[in-house]
Amino acid sequence: MMTRAQHSVLDPASLPGGSEARSPGRRWPVPLLVAVLLALMAFAMVSTAVRQTPTIDEPVYVGTAAEYLREHRLRHNPEHPPLGKLVIGAGVAVADPHVDPSFTGDQGVMGRRLLYESGNDPWRLMLWARLPVIALTLLFGLVVFAFARELAGSMGALAALALYCFSPDLVAHGSLATLDVPAAGFVLTSAWLVWRARRRPRRYVPLAGAALGAALATKMSTLPVVPVLLLLTAVSVGCSCRGGRRAGLLRAVAGAGCAALVAVAVVWAAYLVVDPRLRWSPQQHVPTVHGLRGLLVELLPFPEAYRDGMRVQFGLEDRPWQGFLFGRVYTGSLWYYLPAALLVKTPLGMLALWAAGAVAVVSVRRLRPAAPYLLTAPAVLLAAAMHASRDFGTRYALFLPMFLAVAAGCVPAVRWRWAPTVRWRWAPLVTGALVAFVAVSSLRTYPFYLPYSNEAFGGPARTHLRLHDSNVDWGQDLGRLADRLRERYRGERIWLVYKGSGVPAFYGIDARDPRHVPAREVRGLLVVSDSAAAKATGRLAQLLDSSRPVDSVGHSITIRRR
Repeated sequence: MMTRAQHSVLDPASLPGGSEARSPGRRWPVPLLVAVLLALMAFAMVSTAVRQTPTIDEPVYVGTAAEYLREHRLRHNPEHPPLGKLVIGAGVAVADPHVDPSFTGDQGVMGRRLLYESGNDPWRLMLWARLPVIALTLLFGLVVFAFARELAGSMGALAALALYCFSPDLVAHGSLATLDVPAAGFVLTSAWLVWRARRRPRRYVPLAGAALGAALATKMSTLPVVPVLLLLTAVSVGCSCRGGRRAGLLRAVAGAGCAALVAVAVVWAAYLVVDPRLRWSPQQHVPTVHGLRGLLVELLPFPEAYRDGMRVQFGLEDRPWQGFLFGRVYTGSLWYYLPAALLVKTPLGMLALWAAGAVAVVSVRRLRPAAPYLLTAPAVLLAAAMHASRDFGTRYALFLPMFLAVAAGCVPAVRWRWAPTVRWRWAPLVTGALVAFVAVSSLRTYPFYLPYSNEAFGGPARTHLRLHDSNVDWGQDLGRLADRLRERYRGERIWLVYKGSGVPAFYGIDARDPRHVPAREVRGLLVVSDSAAAKATGRLAQLLDSSRPVDSVGHSITIRRR
């Protein structure tokens, strides 16, 4: 008979929802629920993508992807490796836009020219560019489900998938042609495959290395996780060995080396797919990096374009960026910015399940072996992101809702030893209630996922009072603004301060910048992006103080009358 001291968690097959492995007739509800959850997420992402105008970063990635497809040259956007843009390029190839081969200017101008000055339909082009990222986001949901199912059975896996699918951050950024979700998802996939290598290292170690290489070939910010995953690979291979200690150690080192070689090969392959000759002619300044950082860049076993991209990243880190947190404008970075932003932008039920899941995998004996695989990688990436100089949004921590969703899926299976009077079957009920709370909170913000904040901070309508940039206003609502002005304010004079990559005139917005004329001439509608208002100084601050808000568009742009 099991005692509480010996077993703090039941076998997954004995849990509610985990017995379908014994009963073939009961297998169908789990795949059906998985399909429903992913379908809901797909609907949310696609219907959001259809209505949003290009965010600040998207034209750069889409323009670079189009350049890859047509010219097969590495020229623009070296600060991000090619793989994520090749994923975006799969959609761009279907849209088949016209590309100006003679363009040699800045990457931001290149993206705007492709969208607005080359005879292309930006709505159609952006939708096709976003669809591959949407598909990849859904596939990562299956990784979350599979990882959680191995640890906690089907009930826990469904809870984990629900948290993933209803995460406002994942829906918001999974519906954009950007690199944050793909990079985080590849790291999660690598960690899951490393975990599986404990039983079948020959199959899963190369696959884990490929997933790690895909992360490195998508965003350079994933580099800090490399030693973590390689060490875990060595641990997994060592656990699978039945020989002596020396043989196990040698196999562990060989396994980590194999994963590292595959990862490096994937990075090289991403560049070779773009240009087999690896011609590298940067169209922007590449700074010189000295000291330890310069030495680390030189030691990277990657193409010169990758190393120059790292130099550009270090140059960006050295700039004095402005941030905004809880009404305070500051220069530089705050170490607690990301934790504070996550506290605002994560559903309350999700925060509770994240904490409970982290405690569960650390404290429960059967789950404890999985703790390093679930918690170490996101902890290292979070520490690196907190140390970075750009306080721009929770998109730099999208690995948390992925990894911690898996950890939270372990909560329904736990018998809490410190609460012996609470029967274990209450854990699934409490988990279900919290997941339902998350779902309601997420659905209430539809379709405005980017400016989401939880109920404790007033919801999406008040996010702009505490955060800025990609947390709230990333230029996504220019099309909605054009519709609102036509519907309610036709014929009125418009003064616009817009933060984004869209071109207002293309959407029929005839406006002037109020910062370039005397204040007494600014009469009519003053339309200001909330990110610009958050950091307003001088003339713009005076204009805002002397006007009154009359309308809001997408919780990211405020219409005022003056």
